[in-house]
Amino acid sequence: MGERRVAQADLVDAVVIGRNEGARLLAGLAALQGQVRRIVYVDSGSADGSPAAAAALGAEVVALDMSVPFTAARARNAGLARLAADPPDLVQFLDGDCEVQPGWIGQARRFLAQHPEVVVVCGRRRERFPEASVYNRLCDREWDTPPGLATACGGDALMRFAAVQAVGGYDPSLIAGEEPDLCLRLRRAGGVIWRLEAEMTLHDAAITRFGQWWQRSRRAGHAFAEGAYRHGAGPERHWRRETRRALLWGAGVPLAAAVAALIHPAGALLLLLWPLQVIRLMPRMGGAAALFTVLGKLPEAQGVIGFHARRLLRRQRRLIEYK
Repeated sequence: MGERRVAQADLVDAVVIGRNEGARLLAGLAALQGQVRRIVYVDSGSADGSPAAAAALGAEVVALDMSVPFTAARARNAGLARLAADPPDLVQFLDGDCEVQPGWIGQARRFLAQHPEVVVVCGRRRERFPEASVYNRLCDREWDTPPGLATACGGDALMRFAAVQAVGGYDPSLIAGEEPDLCLRLRRAGGVIWRLEAEMTLHDAAITRFGQWWQRSRRAGHAFAEGAYRHGAGPERHWRRETRRALLWGAGVPLAAAVAALIHPAGALLLLLWPLQVIRLMPRMGGAAALFTVLGKLPEAQGVIGFHARRLLRRQRRLIEYK
């Protein structure tokens, strides 16, 4: 990407969202102090004193009306709304279980000043405690995406405030996958998403149990299905491949094995496709990642099927939480 020198954007504000994050939230807010003009903390019904603690650290606190169904997208929009009266040039979004790394905002701000076509810049998010569980290590691997041109960011990113506002902000109806949805709309509006090879944030997934990992994977399947349903017909074919893979390996293989076994007991051998797929992926991914990638297609398929079942039955979507 060729550099174009323009005037440095000066005003950077931060929007932090969270619920019952305790010490993790306070560490995240403390790390932002002195790096941004304003910090807006949007709280979603915490019972641990987070709003008062955040206010004591100088954050402007917005308490969401919890009589309305909560989504992370809705919380981020509430932060944007608080900033709108005196808008910044840039807004750093941060989840309450994350801590921005020293130097990140300055480096990302300079990059945006040199590349006006870029509307979102993100960096390397790392797990704070990858040694705590295999699930945390899998998250750390997930965050390690290639630097350069990207299609989407995660919950932590530095964005141009005006560009985000121009596309209507986050979609508050989405219970998962709201960042890729926003980035898709920004790209369709002509913006560029870029990932720097720079340390951005420390994240604490705090996933120590199999059930937590299953729920997180199920939420991913829901996000794939809804993203493909909304945008899959476009030229980007948004999340169509991910949805098909979830259904093929998580629903198609066991269903085919069950039907085949009714015809002949040897039909159950179709389930051997799972370990064979693990073996195929191991040289590229490593043993644990390959195993959980294949196993994860089961909860992902559950999420895909759950989304479409609720859509067809016209039932309200519910949050899929893992902690």
